[in-house]
Amino acid sequence: MDSSGELSSSFSFAASSCLSNGSCGSDLGAGPDNLSLTKLSSNLERLLVDTEFDYADANIVVEGKSVGVHRCILAARSPFFHELFKTGTSKVAKDGKPKYHLSDMVSQVSIGYEAFSVILNYMYTGKPTASPVEVSTCVYDVCTHDACRPAIDYAVELMYSCVTFQLKELVPAVKRRLFNFVEKTLVEDVIPILLTAFHCQLMDLLSHCIQRIARSDLDKVSLEKELPHPVSTEIISLRKKFPQEIEPTPIEVDPLHERRIGRIHKALDSDDIELVKLLLDESNVTLDDAFALHYAVAYCDPKIVKELLSMGTVTLDHRNSRGYTVLHVAARRKEPSIIIALLANGAHASLTALDGQTAVTICRMLTRPKDYNENTKQGQESNKSRLCIDVLQREMRRNPLTPELSISSPVMADDFQMRLDYLENRVAFAQLLFPSEAKLAQEIGREHAAFLLASQGFTDLRAVDLNESPEMKAMRLVSRMEALQKTVETGRRYFPLCSEVIDKFLEDDMPDLVFLEKGSAEEKRVKRRRFMELKDEVQRAFNKDMAEKNHATLASSSSSSSSLKDGVYAKIRKK
Repeated sequence: MDSSGELSSSFSFAASSCLSNGSCGSDLGAGPDNLSLTKLSSNLERLLVDTEFDYADANIVVEGKSVGVHRCILAARSPFFHELFKTGTSKVAKDGKPKYHLSDMVSQVSIGYEAFSVILNYMYTGKPTASPVEVSTCVYDVCTHDACRPAIDYAVELMYSCVTFQLKELVPAVKRRLFNFVEKTLVEDVIPILLTAFHCQLMDLLSHCIQRIARSDLDKVSLEKELPHPVSTEIISLRKKFPQEIEPTPIEVDPLHERRIGRIHKALDSDDIELVKLLLDESNVTLDDAFALHYAVAYCDPKIVKELLSMGTVTLDHRNSRGYTVLHVAARRKEPSIIIALLANGAHASLTALDGQTAVTICRMLTRPKDYNENTKQGQESNKSRLCIDVLQREMRRNPLTPELSISSPVMADDFQMRLDYLENRVAFAQLLFPSEAKLAQEIGREHAAFLLASQGFTDLRAVDLNESPEMKAMRLVSRMEALQKTVETGRRYFPLCSEVIDKFLEDDMPDLVFLEKGSAEEKRVKRRRFMELKDEVQRAFNKDMAEKNHATLASSSSSSSSLKDGVYAKIRKK
């Protein structure tokens, strides 16, 4: 049985024993009382699911959605809501109803709309509902979802809800589910369960998590970084008492060496690369010895990762004690800019961890269908989870040899300035149509030109100095073009479908588009009409491609089309 079925069964058991006057353990049987309670439950459920019975007198905002509730029912079912409504501290919405935010009620973890809906349904009806698959499963096809991260996170949300709203009869059922996860899941994914037990004061579950982590080979840095100090101290103490129980047997570490590594990590936390270099120079510790890149990928700002990569002294396929390369660690973090930076510097997406998982598999097992299938319109920020998975999958499929930049547009002539103008326009279109993808590609492009700029004393690719010599001006323009070209190369490598759209857009009618604002009034009108026709043609072709590749259709609304048109007129370089 998967997590959804098991958790639903646990809820059924808890609910069936708590319907009679809120008293757990009552045997309702199948008599008239049980039939009456079943009917009452169904009638109350209509208040939630039937819009004809919308008599809600308050709203609770969850993930930006307003959920109508009836204060009398919630107050009767939950001591927490009774106290909340009794104080009368709430904002008043335009419709005159009190408005509350779930994020203000539960601070330790973000409770999603689906988990709150399940808890709300229970408070109204006393009946369980099945776990929503879009938030309690992952998008890895072969996963049984009995111990993947989304299943754990969903159960954690339920536990915080039960404890916060003081639904004591449900706590044992959810706790049993979390107990089952502890031995099945990866040790990294035991951490959110441990934190839940710690904050909710579930001491038996906390002890179980501590024992599991103490027996594992999870490194000391992760313990100190991710766990409360009393808990990490207890785990380290247990390992000293029973070292033979750690799997595998730990390697003896020189205390001085360990302290030097700790100082390097603290320097990374402070974003101080110069201090990192100084610490490396005065010791015999290397970046690989300190697992500095692993640490930065897991915990630091993306710019620190890129600065470490620029030092050129790290081994990208170096494995930590868990057998993870830096790309595996980056997949767990799900930050697209870090993943692309690692791939651009030579990280191998096909390498597997000790359990046989590649980076894309790890990413899929951490991603909910709700996040992966979220539609994103052109001109809006792309979903990070899907972006990470798509980038890693494309890297797995692509030819190992970096593709050469090939631009066949008629605008691309031998003239240097025309080529620079073409690249400027191409990147401008990318920014309008695919802002997230363009931003990531541009970051790589800027880094590519950074060394050349620094050597020539430039600080800004676009900077213009009236006193600069012709040679310096040429160097600045070459650096600008290299950055733009690297941006285009990165886009072709990691976002091929987006690049195809832009190719089509530019190659068909680019000369006309450049001169949209030139000519007579009639000529302008014809050009603009052709521009809109071309945009529609490209959009239809792109939607067809996306459908064939099982991607979500990206359809622009009429309002976004209008803003896109205005933006393109403003962005295109005038010649």
